[in-house]
Amino acid sequence: MNLLASCMNDVHTRMLQMFKTLSTLIAGANARAEDRVRDAFAIELIDQKIREADTYLRAAKGTLVTLIQRQRGEERQADALTARLADLTLRATQALQAGRDDLATEAAQAIATMDNELRIRRDTLTRLDLQVMRLRQSIDVGHRRIIDLKQGVIQARAMRREQDIQSRLNTTLGKTTAVEEAEELIARVLGRDDPLEQSEILRDIDRDLTQSGITDRLSDQGFGPASRTTAAQVLENLRAALNHNT
Repeated sequence: MNLLASCMNDVHTRMLQMFKTLSTLIAGANARAEDRVRDAFAIELIDQKIREADTYLRAAKGTLVTLIQRQRGEERQADALTARLADLTLRATQALQAGRDDLATEAAQAIATMDNELRIRRDTLTRLDLQVMRLRQSIDVGHRRIIDLKQGVIQARAMRREQDIQSRLNTTLGKTTAVEEAEELIARVLGRDDPLEQSEILRDIDRDLTQSGITDRLSDQGFGPASRTTAAQVLENLRAALNHNT
């Protein structure tokens, strides 16, 4: 029983190791496949990311518009409240001067309420100013980064076209059949025998066979009448013609 249990444990351990190995291989294969897909569709992925970034930027701009509208509304409310405080303070002062403490007290209560409200609105304005400033900076940074991305994708497209052209060129030049056939044809044309030279050689052979070659050689050396016109004879005739003319 102990031996059986030990064998079962050993089998179980090996199965676990095999499972881990297979899991690692599968994960590696999936990662390589994902990398290949990302490389093949890199520009498409960049375009999608740019569209997503544009969407986020538009949403941020909408938020900024809302904040600015609220900021301006708070400023208008604070300005109106400040004007009312100044007017009510002046009237309360006049009521005190006229001995109308009752009216002055009522005005003082209203002034205190309005002053507290003004303080709250100014605090709100301070927070809104900070939010607007931060959001403006974020939008500006995002806008510049999107421009950089769009310029980068233009360069990436140009590079991909260049790579595709180079790949097709390498594929064409790498085809041994087409290139080697062209080289073989050129070699055959350049290495082909000259038919004119062949004709001259054939005539020489024929003269040797008919024994006319020895006659021509004797004639060229001045033994017997000339059997053919030679270059030396042509030059001699030309010199004689020149001497006759002079």
